[in-house]
Amino acid sequence: MSILIDAETTFIVQGITGREAVNLTRECLDYGVGAKVVGGVTPGRKGREVHGVPVFDTVAQAVEHHGSPIDGSVVTVPPAFTKDAVFEAIENGIKLIVIVTERIPRRDVAQMVELAGLRGARIIGPNCLGIIVPDVIKMGGIGGPAKDAAKSYSKGNVGVISRSGGMTTEMSSTLSAAGLGISTAVSIGGDAIIGQSYAELMPLFEADEETQAIVIYTEPGGRMEAELARWTTENQSRLPIVAFMAGKFMDEMPGMSFGHAGTIVEGKEDTATEKIARLKEAGIEVAEEISEIPGLVKQAMDQRSAAA
Repeated sequence: MSILIDAETTFIVQGITGREAVNLTRECLDYGVGAKVVGGVTPGRKGREVHGVPVFDTVAQAVEHHGSPIDGSVVTVPPAFTKDAVFEAIENGIKLIVIVTERIPRRDVAQMVELAGLRGARIIGPNCLGIIVPDVIKMGGIGGPAKDAAKSYSKGNVGVISRSGGMTTEMSSTLSAAGLGISTAVSIGGDAIIGQSYAELMPLFEADEETQAIVIYTEPGGRMEAELARWTTENQSRLPIVAFMAGKFMDEMPGMSFGHAGTIVEGKEDTATEKIARLKEAGIEVAEEISEIPGLVKQAMDQRSAAA
């Protein structure tokens, strides 16, 4: 099993004729059992192909050509046009949208997330690398070229959720090297407003019998960790969670920025120190270094098994 995507998932790439999108499409087609990239969309480019994938002017044309509903879309269009592209995908029945584009205005993101909620769709990102189910499918640029993704992501029982695309692969590679492996890894994006938080993805992992533990990568700024701690406590999650908190130096250097747009510390509750304390209060283990993650995961899984 997995969450969000599986071997039967079909998706399109919006902005497919762009340079990065061409490479992303190739990576997805090459990975696993073969991604079902059933079309691409770039206005004015209908009739072309990208690595054998037909290109259309609109999402409606892609859906019509496919002949049945399309599950997802990877959105790679420039930030000024992302909202229109996402709206178009949602209004044409697409339920899973991975937004790779970064630097999208916050108001646009808020409107996209709101429409997705109204239409029963789910947005991953923006400013993310997507989703991967090891040896099966990847949707987005996560893991890079297929041969590299295969090295970093082995099949296993640990779900990974990360605000950083690069750290998604770093942590997954560490888990894979330790013989644990990944059930599904999700790069959720590092912006201040994103489509899915840790807590919003937890019910999906909770329902996935293959997943036996969760690893998250997190940073200062925002309230997602508080939401996760509350969700874990209120729902008595069966899944042990191990977190790695980056950016602890920011607590000693007020005003220092850290990478993602979402790492804006607005108050004491947003600091790394406070977040770590809150996670630990909820029973979530916090690793000091990435190398500690596999050991903590194994320990937590053994403790859950013994308790059961």
